[in-house]
Amino acid sequence: MKKWGIVLLTFMALFLVTPAVFAQTGGAAPASGGTNWVVITAGFSMAIASAAGGYAQAKASAAASESMARNPAAAATIQSMLILALVLIESMALYTFATMFIRVK
Repeated sequence: MKKWGIVLLTFMALFLVTPAVFAQTGGAAPASGGTNWVVITAGFSMAIASAAGGYAQAKASAAASESMARNPAAAATIQSMLILALVLIESMALYTFATMFIRVK
């Protein structure tokens, strides 16, 4: 688990440094044949947010199912907490989707 944490932190550091590398100097518009990096990075950010959201929702659903199986008397409380958690997890992907459209315009 510690190995995956180090790998994840390395990739996060890489993704935080990458925009500074591709930043433009000056106010000149990019050439017509240049690559539009905003569109490419927006697509990658949406893919990462969707993958992370899907993984988090799967883990939350599995944990809630196991909890309900162990304690059926608390199923109603667990179900309401699960729905709240799934809404909050899904909002991460929706915020990324909205930010993607704002940035790409």
